[in-house]
Amino acid sequence: MGMEFVKKIPTADEIRSRLPCPASLARIKRERDEAIRRVFSGEDDRFLLIIGPCSADNEDAVCEYIARLAAVQEKVEDALIVIPRIYTNKPRTTGEGYKGMAHQPDPGKDADLSAGIIAIRRLHIRALGEFCMPAADEMLYPENYAYLADVLAYNAVGARSVEDQQHRLTASGVDTPVGMKNPTSGDLSVMLNSIKAAQMGHTFIYNGWEAKTTGNPYAHAILRGAVDTYGRNIPNYHYEDLINLAKRYLDLKLENPAIIVDTNHANSMKRFYEQPRIALEVLASRNYDAVLKKTIKGLMIESYLVEGRQRVGENVYGKSITDACLGWEDTKRLIYDIAEKALA
Repeated sequence: MGMEFVKKIPTADEIRSRLPCPASLARIKRERDEAIRRVFSGEDDRFLLIIGPCSADNEDAVCEYIARLAAVQEKVEDALIVIPRIYTNKPRTTGEGYKGMAHQPDPGKDADLSAGIIAIRRLHIRALGEFCMPAADEMLYPENYAYLADVLAYNAVGARSVEDQQHRLTASGVDTPVGMKNPTSGDLSVMLNSIKAAQMGHTFIYNGWEAKTTGNPYAHAILRGAVDTYGRNIPNYHYEDLINLAKRYLDLKLENPAIIVDTNHANSMKRFYEQPRIALEVLASRNYDAVLKKTIKGLMIESYLVEGRQRVGENVYGKSITDACLGWEDTKRLIYDIAEKALA
């Protein structure tokens, strides 16, 4: 028992001073941020696609994936705004397994959080600089947001974090949209309460400071399916699920009602190859109902260069070492299909 304090982690100011975001990239990010906010506010009717690896485990492979994504984005920009997933923290249900680049910049080596924080900031800046695509990341540890606040386009609060007070309060001070996933139980009230809390201003302790926030009007819902008491997956992306959530959302009179559907996890029953079918069903529901047309703002999809998953140490370039993902060719076809349906 006990806790060993191994070494002092550099502060966010120290890391941002060491790896600054150049003014030219900050301008690109501001323009992209405004475009994404306009989707959530309803001023832009384009569809959002938050897509990429389950976890970012290799800088070069992730950047090669985003390079391909950027080329496709140019062809579908009238219909879609593509936000690449660069997920650098990986929640683990039991605490075992790869916890993401922030913990282990090299999955084959021991944890090194100081090196990890540098590695994740470098990766996000590289993606922004080379491809003009600020990315999404998961807010697994709220205090880590400060290290990436100036480079992220989107944050997601996961199913196991959405009820946590610190996540909700931190989200209320984030300048970009934050998606709140439904908890693994599927209880929509938990998610909606989290959205309401994030849209309000708060005063709380954050990284040793008394912090005050004004609220995030772009906090919104992510449906990712649920798991019942017997461990069975329960999807929540069907038409009836979407209508139910949209109605409850509107009844609460929250700002900028918005739903993103996660096509993997419990929604796909852990079958990554079902994601294209799920995506197209969600779009059909959206095109069928006027309320859903306004409320469903996008999809979240897990995809990488090579389909499936591998164990750490197998060293297949561009293949997930966490959840299984779609491969690139299927991904490219799916993006074009989504763009076509989104314009319908």
